[in-house]
Amino acid sequence: MSKQVVMNGRDIDRSLDRLSLEILERNHGIENLAIIGIHTGGVFLAERIHAKITKHEQADLPQASLDITLYRDDWSLISQNPIVRKTSIDFNVEGKSVVLVDDVIFTGRTIRAAMDALMDYGRPKSIQLAVLIDRGGRELPIQPDYTGMTVRAGSSQRVDVLLAEKSDRDEVLVLAK
Repeated sequence: MSKQVVMNGRDIDRSLDRLSLEILERNHGIENLAIIGIHTGGVFLAERIHAKITKHEQADLPQASLDITLYRDDWSLISQNPIVRKTSIDFNVEGKSVVLVDDVIFTGRTIRAAMDALMDYGRPKSIQLAVLIDRGGRELPIQPDYTGMTVRAGSSQRVDVLLAEKSDRDEVLVLAK
């Protein structure tokens, strides 16, 4: 299996700096803004973006995590015993501009499931999407508002985002199957 490193730790941090500033600029600050990470990789990235925005603005904003496992249209194909993680939204999403954060966008199905799951908690003013990697190959008409890097990966390739919170390093790899 061949592997190509497309982002190292410094690249990831620099992209998250830029994404954080773009989120602030588009939303004119943090009023009515909330950051929600999609399990699992999106949660760690959302925590990092939240920390950068909080530091920049010298003020806190709501942050949460969202499990979409049972909202997926393909969960029964993935596993007979899906791993359900905890959704932790301890604020009212009504009227908020919610930024969903995920590590990679591919088909768009994860984001569709995340929007369905989020709507069970209320009706946000808007839903925006921040991803570290856009690998193309959409099956649904869903596009990120904020993208760290676009990587064109073929159907025989996999994009892995390794984060220090779960792995031993920060790195984005393109792997040939």
